[in-house]
Amino acid sequence: MTTKVHAIAQTGFVTGTNELYDRARPSYPTECISYIRKVSKSTAPLNIVEIGAGTGIFTRALLAHSEWAMSIDTLRAIEPSDGMRDVWMKTVNDNRSSIVKGTFDNTGVEDEWADLIIIAQAFHWCPDYGKASAEFGRILKKDGAVVFIWNLEDRDGAGWVAQFRDRVEVHKKGTPLFPLGLWRETFSTPEYISLFHPREEEEWAYHLLASEKIVTDRVQSESFITILPPDEKAKVVEDVKGILERGDGKVWINKEEGTYQYPYKTYVVVSRRK
Repeated sequence: MTTKVHAIAQTGFVTGTNELYDRARPSYPTECISYIRKVSKSTAPLNIVEIGAGTGIFTRALLAHSEWAMSIDTLRAIEPSDGMRDVWMKTVNDNRSSIVKGTFDNTGVEDEWADLIIIAQAFHWCPDYGKASAEFGRILKKDGAVVFIWNLEDRDGAGWVAQFRDRVEVHKKGTPLFPLGLWRETFSTPEYISLFHPREEEEWAYHLLASEKIVTDRVQSESFITILPPDEKAKVVEDVKGILERGDGKVWINKEEGTYQYPYKTYVVVSRRK
């Protein structure tokens, strides 16, 4: 089977960029992980496939969550990036889990093996929604489900968030960012319609801790920023620091320490197998 990985993902997540990604990107709210546990009605330990597992941010959160302690039989992570897999193997230490190279439409998982497929912060990179839906349908058990989850800075939560996102996204160059909603085309493909029920969606709004370093590290972890020449990258960081200094809508947590609220949202989409 011929598979593709988006060109910006290939170049933006090369070896050497992924330690920053792992440090700069936030984990997932515990209530969202609790919600995902309720997606499966099975009381037996589950077989889970996590596609686009990256550096293991979601994997670690899932494995450490109290409601999942006795709920995982085997977790098989799939990740196309060599550099991200390297970080995953260094940071995930649980004998229930393993990681291999693969893509959305070529997981290497057996037919009807998975109770649950989870895709965290990754599905917007999918190059072929129909082929991916067919692969999901193939590896899921009859009553299984796909869970898509994304963390996203909340542009509506503060002026400075919208302003720095506008500055950063000048460089997106065709990156299929989550807010563009291209991934929603999945749900109208013939493969999806034949294999899955209509999707269910939930979202949570909350605040993380922000500081100048936290925000500028987050900016530099973007795939389309990592590939910029050093002078352009430095200019982006300088401009973002200016936006943070002006602080339109900033809500301080501790002004002396330079910390303030970082508005975020988490989106979860559930697709149940027919």
